[in-house]
Order: sequence, then structure tokens, then C-alpha cells
Amino acid sequence: MPKISDPRGNISAVNNSTEIPFDIKRVFYLYDIPGGESRGAHAHKECHQFLVAASGAFEVLMDDGRTKRQVQLNRPYMGLHIPPGIWASEINFSSGAICLVLASQEYNEKDYIRDYNEFIRLKKP
Repeated sequence: MPKISDPRGNISAVNNSTEIPFDIKRVFYLYDIPGGESRGAHAHKECHQFLVAASGAFEVLMDDGRTKRQVQLNRPYMGLHIPPGIWASEINFSSGAICLVLASQEYNEKDYIRDYNEFIRLKKP
């Protein structure tokens, strides 16, 4: 995301389909995560998500059914696009961390895959 610096502080803006590859339909954030707790641990069938560490830091574990990868988010001008079909978990939150999530869809429970074994079954050809 662009970072516009100013002696009074920085600003980063997110525009639909410009900085992220989808239009934003929902915004939410995770905060006050107790030490040792994780969030996420699911995949989406259609929803795209873009995660930003608005404050502090956390890591994202991603799994496409074949390969696993871990990414740390710790800069408020950098984010991570999680497309549909990727299992993701947010872990290792620093004290005071805020995870900002921009989503391509409104909340729809039917879009979630919450069982990892089901996720793996759906990923097999």
C-alpha cells in the first residue's frame, strides 16, 4: 500500500481494485488477543481477504492443500492478500496487536470451510 510520509505522521489509503485486487464489502478487526491464542483457522470458498497489522505484529500460516507458508505482518502499510481456497490462521500476536481485515464479501457462514479435513478433501482433484 502506498505510504505517504509527513512530519505529522504517515497515511496509507486503500482503494477498491487498486491497492487490493477486489472491491471491499466488509471491514473488521481483531484486537485484545490473549497471549498464545490464534484466530482464523479456516478457508473461504469465494471470499477474498486482505490482512494488515494496523498495530503491532502477528504471523499468518497459509496452506493451499499442498504447500504451507508463514508470513509475518508488522508494518501498517503492508498487507497480505488471502484468496479463496487458502487455509489461514493468524498466530503469535504481539501485545496490543490489531489485525485489520478487508473482505470482498459480507459475512456468510456458508462461505466458510472450518474443518481442515474437509478443506483437504475439497482440494484433491
